[in-house]
Amino acid sequence: MATKTKAPKVVKAKTKCCKDKPRCKRCPVVLKKLEKSGHAKRVGPGRYVMIDVTAKALAAARARG
Repeated sequence: MATKTKAPKVVKAKTKCCKDKPRCKRCPVVLKKLEKSGHAKRVGPGRYVMIDVTAKALAAARARG
């Protein structure tokens, strides 16, 4: 039996960081951190494809300081 795979999720970054604590999921800083750690890939200006993002990786990217 073949397993069904999810389509990759494309996320559009906000234009400016809102400086919330923790940062929001669409914050450009969070997406840049996820890209640097290998959990996202940039596909255009302000657009990222999420690749195997775990809750732990997302929490680490959203944390401040």
